[in-house]
Amino acid sequence: MEEVKVLGFWTSPYPHRVIWALKLKGVKYEYIEEDIYNKSDLLLQSNPVHKKVPVFFHGGKIIAESTVILEYIEETWPQNPLLPNDPYARAMARFWTKFLDDKKPNVLGFFRKIGDEQAKAVKDAQEIMTILEQHSLGENKFFNGDEIGMTDLAFGLITFWLEVMEEAAGVQVLEVNRFPRLQAWIKNFKEVPVIKENHPDESRLLAYMKERREEHVKKATS
Repeated sequence: MEEVKVLGFWTSPYPHRVIWALKLKGVKYEYIEEDIYNKSDLLLQSNPVHKKVPVFFHGGKIIAESTVILEYIEETWPQNPLLPNDPYARAMARFWTKFLDDKKPNVLGFFRKIGDEQAKAVKDAQEIMTILEQHSLGENKFFNGDEIGMTDLAFGLITFWLEVMEEAAGVQVLEVNRFPRLQAWIKNFKEVPVIKENHPDESRLLAYMKERREEHVKKATS
């Protein structure tokens, strides 16, 4: 088998998407930790367009952008599929994955803001969560049905990361009584062994996010 490597940064949800996909597929890989505050030559040369993680290496091929990498993994290793067989269901899985990626600035915008601007950003995030609550999951355990799939991996962003960002910023976006389907999905998602065994340490992630939050508040008030 050609060598597989993943270049990532521990606090980012996007390399975790790739790691989860590889774990679910049973594909062996080497993980390389990047310092995004002192970017390596490897990152700059392998992803000169965006200069961001993750970067995926397979043999002599280099691929950037987590959703593109997920599609490549799905097509290269068809075992344990992450997308449903039905063309319409696959289209819907891709639709919701793109929806969240497009709305990420709105979902996480509260983290950089204070006062009235933060309150508005929380409201904006909750409007997006309402769309997801009402239209994406239905009565399913996961976005594709009973089995975890690509959309779930993409939505990992609103599990560990959103939760610690809420705590660090002192707000609550995913109110329990307001978003019961999403709350149930988060619980189901975290119980999947691959997810349970491969996620950032939450106390360490919280400490990191509190530092970032202090930086944003200082900048906003200076």
